[in-house]
Amino acid sequence: MGEFLGYAWICAAGAAIGVLFFGGLWWTVRNAVDLPVPALWFLGSSMARTGLALAGFWFLTGGNWRRVLACLVGFLAGRIAVTWTTRTAGDPNAVPASEMRDAP
Repeated sequence: MGEFLGYAWICAAGAAIGVLFFGGLWWTVRNAVDLPVPALWFLGSSMARTGLALAGFWFLTGGNWRRVLACLVGFLAGRIAVTWTTRTAGDPNAVPASEMRDAP
């Protein structure tokens, strides 16, 4: 039981890392376009999110493949949670892709 609980905690921590990673990606895509130097924001955000995810995986897993797998499952669950939370289907304020300002 103790081993299962340990993997459950690692999976939950992986989900938190996933929420931070993909939530940060969502925030960057939504807000960086309107900033003065969007390329710098995209680069900085990418480096920060990747560094956070790699450091989290490194410290949580310790090189044990079972822990890596548990953390990865949680990370992907975090992605699903952010995707589900931030979806715009049915949102009356969502702008169709054909009407975006940079669309050809």
